[in-house]
Amino acid sequence: MQDSDVIVIGSGIGGLCAAGLLARYGKRVIACESHIIPGGAAHSFRRRGFEFDSGPSFYCGLTGAESLNPVKQVLDILGESIQVIPYDPLGHYHFPESTFAVYSQIERYRQEVQKITPQGAKELQRYEARLLGLYEAMKGIPTLALRADWQIIPILLRHYLPSLAKMLPHLPIVQASVGSVMDATVQDPWVRRLIDLECFLLSGLKAHGTIAPEVAFMLGERSRAGVEYPVGGSGAIVKALVRGLERWGGKLRTGCHIEQILLSSGKVTGVQTSQGEIISAPIVISNASIWDTYNHLLRPEDLPASYRQAALDTPAVASFMHLHLGIRSPGLENLTGHHVVVHDSQQDITTPGNTCMISIPSVWDAKLAPAGHHVIHAYTLEPYAGWERNEGYEQKKREKAQTLYRALERIIPDIRDACGGRSHRVVVELIGTPLTHAHYLRRYQGTYGPAIAAGQGTFPGYNTPIPGLYRVGDSTMPGIGVPAAAASGILCANTLKT
Repeated sequence: MQDSDVIVIGSGIGGLCAAGLLARYGKRVIACESHIIPGGAAHSFRRRGFEFDSGPSFYCGLTGAESLNPVKQVLDILGESIQVIPYDPLGHYHFPESTFAVYSQIERYRQEVQKITPQGAKELQRYEARLLGLYEAMKGIPTLALRADWQIIPILLRHYLPSLAKMLPHLPIVQASVGSVMDATVQDPWVRRLIDLECFLLSGLKAHGTIAPEVAFMLGERSRAGVEYPVGGSGAIVKALVRGLERWGGKLRTGCHIEQILLSSGKVTGVQTSQGEIISAPIVISNASIWDTYNHLLRPEDLPASYRQAALDTPAVASFMHLHLGIRSPGLENLTGHHVVVHDSQQDITTPGNTCMISIPSVWDAKLAPAGHHVIHAYTLEPYAGWERNEGYEQKKREKAQTLYRALERIIPDIRDACGGRSHRVVVELIGTPLTHAHYLRRYQGTYGPAIAAGQGTFPGYNTPIPGLYRVGDSTMPGIGVPAAAASGILCANTLKT
């Protein structure tokens, strides 16, 4: 008798969504997490009374009956929900020459662009119309209805034929890049930079590397559902998914590191933990990255050599520098929550340290910080190469964090004002590097997933050459955000349902 029907390695959003749905479908499921905290790159952690998001901080469609957010769809079927705080504008983009307020409602967003470039606003409207037409066709087919095998065909033909018909006029851009849509509609250099920036924030790649459906979905949902922050931070989403898993009889084991996926006659038989325990199951789903799955969880001889090498050669998005701060808040009564700072317009936005993302979620949820304080998470791209835990590591961390402090000064000018040799505002400072990310999340080079540009390859997907072994997470679907990871879990679970 098997210990379980399904073992899920890792409790990131993709793994938890797959585990929860399979438990809901009647499978015996065990999810194994190396860390003592579930959630993967979306987990929250607490230091001296401050609740920090480790990764994602921007959400829309977490509530509402008509939400298309895959996370919301999974929570619904598991019988769980979360509280949220809606807000608008969704953030501010700080360019060297000006600050731009970003509204979720698309007409108001365009009005802000019109203040800067009237001609650009007209071109932006044509660009949006092209993508929103695709969104209108896509939204009739909920992610929860999808599978990743041939059985999707009768489902679509039986239940979603009108939506498929709506999709026909948009087929030319379904596999195209956003850059191709931008090239056909937008010439204004300021608006083109704006589109590149939003694509980079969404996928880790600029417009010519980002697929059009990804941006179409973002534009449509942002305007239709608005933006909101989960009460309790990103950890609240993780807790709800864990509750859903356990509600339907699934189990989560934290501090349970999987050392190896076990095979017999080329088929999955279970896993072995770092403590030597063997857990048997005919199906294993890896929420580890493609590089970690094929490099560490399997032996080289377990995979066809050419397949393995091609998978390991998948290009990766760089890692990040992270700055988590707990600060005193007097004088910051008009602070807003989301900011993106571009330091130098002459440099590419993907240059490490040039584009900095800032989240101050205690603006909405005051319980994330002690009274009279705020919690801040700032981050920027940073390559893994060159980082070592040597005698110069701490000094290099502080030097690299300065670009994040400089970005924060656009929002909080006195964030670094010295008082007795240190900032009078900062009471907690945590600096994370690619090594931090790689260590705590067991992520290959601290990456956020594959950097596969539109038209230059397809994502590896959920399947593997090994019977019984499947994959979910940010190295299976385009996009580095929570919705893409959740969608990967849905597709895998639905495919294994029967």
